[in-house]
Amino acid sequence: MVTRPIRILLQTTLPTVEEDWSIWRFSLLQGYLESLQDEQGNPLCQITARDRQPDADGNDPILSNLDRSQFDELWLFALDVGDGLSVGDCAGIIRFHRQGGGILTTRDHQDMGISMCALEAIGAFHYFNTRQNDPDVDRCRADDTFTPTISFPNYHSGSNGDYQVIQPVEPLHELLVNPDSPTGAIQYFPAHPHEGGVGVAPDHPSARVIALGTSKVSGCTFNLIVANDSTQDAQGNTLGRVVAQSTFHHFVDYNWDIDKGCPSFVEEPAGDGYKREPEKLNDIKAYVKNLALWLAPKPIDSETKVAATTAVER
Repeated sequence: MVTRPIRILLQTTLPTVEEDWSIWRFSLLQGYLESLQDEQGNPLCQITARDRQPDADGNDPILSNLDRSQFDELWLFALDVGDGLSVGDCAGIIRFHRQGGGILTTRDHQDMGISMCALEAIGAFHYFNTRQNDPDVDRCRADDTFTPTISFPNYHSGSNGDYQVIQPVEPLHELLVNPDSPTGAIQYFPAHPHEGGVGVAPDHPSARVIALGTSKVSGCTFNLIVANDSTQDAQGNTLGRVVAQSTFHHFVDYNWDIDKGCPSFVEEPAGDGYKREPEKLNDIKAYVKNLALWLAPKPIDSETKVAATTAVER
């Protein structure tokens, strides 16, 4: 039986700008997803990658009509500081979620991605600086003290280009399984000097923190990933799965290969872990594959038989 691929939208909340984190800076992620195959050798994923393109009314034509699209998943890289999603965009994303669409949300430090606050049952997993603070007031202070222009949340997990050791939270979530790892679990993520804050939102009993990072400045642990399983809302809608990630730097080209470059406003010195220990990148690739499979609506899970093999790469 011929199976169709999982249709994934990689979407930023920014317009296409050379000197910013536009979608073309996620080319390695896109290429890796497109290299994956199911057990019959068919493409596992079909990828559309785009930046936000508002129309005359200020709405993005894809996001505001996401519920009418053919996508199975939205991977939302919320990189704005307040104007990245219109009311219409949010409504389209919410309807998509209520139809069972899977959603990854990720952003970065301080107030980056704050437009997600308008995404009910989706954006509530993210903590910001000027609103929707971490309920633990002790965490509402700067962690990364090397970049004084950036305030909390800004957890310092290491230099761009290096790796951080992550701590899976027991019981081990299937998103963090890696049969090729000596421990059977994903151990390494790309590091970043100022990761954002995520946590379990109130009234989300199916959500839990599944991985922790450790600050190289303060030594404190912080949440890297929140996974929220599919549930039914009060209206009987089967909501899609949601993953909230502390930073988009786990996925962007610059943190997979520093030589890919970055916007000129990035001033922190880069590490060289990606050259010294390139094999550690396999962990984030294993996570990306798990993410594509886990977020897929249930009918897609059965069509693709969940098992997938990585195409000869890369």
